[in-house]
Amino acid sequence: MIEIQSLTKKYVTKKQTVIGVDNVSITIEKGEVYGIVGYSGAGKSTLLRCLNLIEKPTKGRVLVDGIDLTSLSEKQLRRARQKIGMIFQQFSLISSKTVFENVAFALKAAGHSKPYIQKRVLELLDIVGLQDKKDIYPAHLSGGQKQRVGIARALANNPTVLLCDEATSALDPTTTKSILQLLKKINQELGITIVLITHEMEVVKDLCHRVAVMQEGRLIEEGPAYEIFSNPREPLTKQFITSILDFDLPETLIKESKGTIIKIQFEGKTAGDAILSDTLQKFPIKGNILHGKIEYIQNDPLGILIIEFSGESKEVAAAIEYIKERTGSLEVIAHAA
Repeated sequence: MIEIQSLTKKYVTKKQTVIGVDNVSITIEKGEVYGIVGYSGAGKSTLLRCLNLIEKPTKGRVLVDGIDLTSLSEKQLRRARQKIGMIFQQFSLISSKTVFENVAFALKAAGHSKPYIQKRVLELLDIVGLQDKKDIYPAHLSGGQKQRVGIARALANNPTVLLCDEATSALDPTTTKSILQLLKKINQELGITIVLITHEMEVVKDLCHRVAVMQEGRLIEEGPAYEIFSNPREPLTKQFITSILDFDLPETLIKESKGTIIKIQFEGKTAGDAILSDTLQKFPIKGNILHGKIEYIQNDPLGILIIEFSGESKEVAAAIEYIKERTGSLEVIAHAA
């Protein structure tokens, strides 16, 4: 478990004081994948670096598995950091060392024996699918392969926590997907708690159990990933969710419509229910599907459907109420002309 208690980080210069993190408190459960989302300058990277005290908080505490990192001596902190792996956006590999040597570096620093290092590095390269690249130098690896080396290195000392600093933002979509699958495998099979920062909601959708949204150093919204996607409260969170779930209908389509256009959100099991079919059988109206999609948040479906209803106004109104009762989420986009 990770407990961040009233954490503040200030940067003081002769001219000004900049608050990087502003009184943030978060509890991250053991074995959880926890996402921290925000635009550039929101404070998410600073918060992540405070978790292993690469950045020392101005105020507040960071507890990992019950140990208050802010109270440790330098020697104790170095030992505690061995249980906190970190993956970087730009890989941070040593160009003059092979894949094997890059992964072995963390083990050597921890004082392990050569036989143990030999065995452990090969185990790690097997986990990330790079055993055949052990003698290759980073310059000859793809971006995804470099990140896999970084992940292997971060896992070297059997950490209980893995911190990911924009781990996929330098990768193409296909490679990103493979890295996310690897991180999910690591979380599920090794039980490692993963904390990742990102501005990519696709990453959150595919990987995170819970999400925190940051703005100007403050935590503005937090909750299970599904709830954040299905019912965002803050304007900034809604902007992020829009990038995944929303879509714009052409203005001409709305202007030329003679019917009533509605947007329905289907959550959980209702995404698989035949609500539209039931509605059209129950009420003497016509329905024309204009747009629709279903996304899966941690394997749970969340659907959006835009429909044009035409018919007698009282029947359309009754149909809308019927759908609203069954889904709990309906918005009228345009009324009948």
